[in-house]
Amino acid sequence: MANLLRLNDLSDLEIYGILDQANHFLKLSPDEWQQAPASELVANLFYEPSTRTRFSFETAEKRLGYQVLNFSSQTSSAKKGETLYDTVKTMEAIGCRAVVIRHPQEGYYRELLNANGIAVLNAGDGAGDHPTQGLLDLLTLQQEFLILEGLTVAIIGDLRYSRVARTDAEVLTRLGAHVLLSGPDEWKNEALPGDRVSVDEAIERADAVIMLRIQHERHESAMAMTKEEYHQRYGLTRERAARMKPESIIMHPGPINRGVEMDSDLVECERSRYFKQIRNGVAVRMASLQWTLQDGRKPQII
Repeated sequence: MANLLRLNDLSDLEIYGILDQANHFLKLSPDEWQQAPASELVANLFYEPSTRTRFSFETAEKRLGYQVLNFSSQTSSAKKGETLYDTVKTMEAIGCRAVVIRHPQEGYYRELLNANGIAVLNAGDGAGDHPTQGLLDLLTLQQEFLILEGLTVAIIGDLRYSRVARTDAEVLTRLGAHVLLSGPDEWKNEALPGDRVSVDEAIERADAVIMLRIQHERHESAMAMTKEEYHQRYGLTRERAARMKPESIIMHPGPINRGVEMDSDLVECERSRYFKQIRNGVAVRMASLQWTLQDGRKPQII
């Protein structure tokens, strides 16, 4: 049993192993999916709203044969002051093998390191990390380009508060891709690896363009520009998309705000891999669960 908290905890071999297993799941028919014992439980603890991550994890768990418990912070004892640690220990006590957690606190998992009897999969910690989103983005890029080394990937938008930006920039750089970063100056993040360029340069040079949602819930004040102004200055407009490289693709972790990060008709255009990313997310989370509960090792937190 292992934890999946950050991609930095995994070796390159482990990352590629999870991607290979996810690709394997995509080729299988439903009756070929590896089934867990019907009595085994996995709990989803989401302290923030989610659609894609929560439901793709639930789908992955059910496809693998786990019984699924879905936790709501609004209707649980968290409203009465119960700590995350005690909630996780409760899940362990009732027999859960793993918990999938999304939480607004960056690094929330550090307080769970002594809860050794249950595996923890990080589904997003504040503006920290989003390991399974990073894995599904890698899988999508791998399917399109085969080799990650040497790719040019642009990450555009709210770089300061996006956990996807942090996870993707770090793992892509580590695996040999060239990362371009762009967005409003007030939302830049000097800690991210990559070259800072203008939006137009990023879009024109990239093999893959990853557009980011504005993390309004993490901003201390309202956005200084209108949505229309943001779209024209930093969004993927039809005009910018027309200047992309011939074989380049568009990606987005979701949810998309149509007409803000990108023009609405680009969401389902020939270049877009948005819904492919969502499909890949189920396979990646199946592979992540399998690695965590069956094949993985317990990474060390530094």
